Amino acid sequence: MGQALRDTAPTLGVTLIHVEHAPYSYVEAFARMTREPPDALFVAYHPVNYANRQLIVDFASKQRMPGIYPYREAVMSGGLMSYSVSTTDLFRRAAGLVDRIFKGTKPADIPVERPTKLELVVNLKSAKILDLQIPDTLLARADNVFE
Repeated sequence: MGQALRDTAPTLGVTLIHVEHAPYSYVEAFARMTREPPDALFVAYHPVNYANRQLIVDFASKQRMPGIYPYREAVMSGGLMSYSVSTTDLFRRAAGLVDRIFKGTKPADIPVERPTKLELVVNLKSAKILDLQIPDTLLARADNVFE
């Protein structure tokens, strides 16, 4: 879990419970969250979590647990919301870098770039199922809202 998250949570009055698990093994993590239900689920950015996003979303839905995910695809699969880099923007930028390489730029001469576009995606159908009211101010800032 990121240090910034651990540092910020107490200032917001949020108690974090770090539920670690072995890759591809969510049984223990799900069992703990069933025994000690958190108010919400924060899913960390990791390729294994991406590969298992439907499993995670299904668990959260079954437990009536709102979740925020690092992948818009999780929201498209029924998760409540995501806030993450725009993969569409990343792919567009990668295409530009490939074009530069094909035109003769040496890869070593291309500076490392960080993602610049973040996107907020909200699933209102999931919010309704969870009996949550998403504030209009948040919806106004969302890049995509699924109904």
